[in-house]
Amino acid sequence: MRAGVVGAGLMGAEIALVFALAGHDVLLHDRDEKALAGAGGRLRAILDKGVARQFYDPGHASAALARIGQAQKVSGLADCGIVTEAVYEAIEVKTAVLRALDEACGPHCIIASNTSTMPISTLASFVSPERRARFLGTHYFSPVSRMKLVEVVPAFTTDPAVADQVTGILEGIGKQPVRIKDVAGFAVNRMLHAMLIEAVKLVEEGVASPADLDTACRLGLGHPIGPFAMMDAVTSDLCLQVQEILHDAYGERFRPPALLKQRVAAGFGGGRGRAGWLENYA
Repeated sequence: MRAGVVGAGLMGAEIALVFALAGHDVLLHDRDEKALAGAGGRLRAILDKGVARQFYDPGHASAALARIGQAQKVSGLADCGIVTEAVYEAIEVKTAVLRALDEACGPHCIIASNTSTMPISTLASFVSPERRARFLGTHYFSPVSRMKLVEVVPAFTTDPAVADQVTGILEGIGKQPVRIKDVAGFAVNRMLHAMLIEAVKLVEEGVASPADLDTACRLGLGHPIGPFAMMDAVTSDLCLQVQEILHDAYGERFRPPALLKQRVAAGFGGGRGRAGWLENYA
């Protein structure tokens, strides 16, 4: 089966990689030609570090990269069996991409969204009624090459057989799918951001420093990474965006802390080339 991915950023490129490592031909599309051109180099660097080798034979790395082609236009994904949308977490961006995919892809194609927070049934409304039975959410976790979990989120109109089929596809590419009800934030992000909000409040109250709270979570709770290191990796900007969506859906318990909003506004959101909690906190 040929797989397609829309979005050549970190998430989309690695989704393409895990499909290719499992033997699928993959087409990767992005309207940003620079991102599309640089995806191959980033994936080669990931494989050179060995981070994907816990799931796959390292001897397949070069062959896997050769299986990833580029589609300059969405229409190039027409014959894919499954296409994953992995674009920026903004409703207007996803709306445009999903409508274009619905028009371009064959009637057999399954369209899956990698959204981390948006209700899948809302996104399903942007594809044609005929497509909605073959539309669902597949929420991967970063870095996709190492994290085995995928939340499978059927929309109200998803055919149960399609959800079962996608679960089998994910198992075939080395992932561990879990079935989640279609609610804002799904399951993992609701648990995660409840913790992140409380961690920032502990810093606001002067209970402990970000570095010490990270140590406490790693050594006391067995977490592989602390909450502030995680926010620095995925960016506090994204965390704030997710918490605003959750706050809108669930109310006061997910209100973003004032300190998080202040640091994002000041440019201390972490990520590539920017200071975060652990590099710049007084």
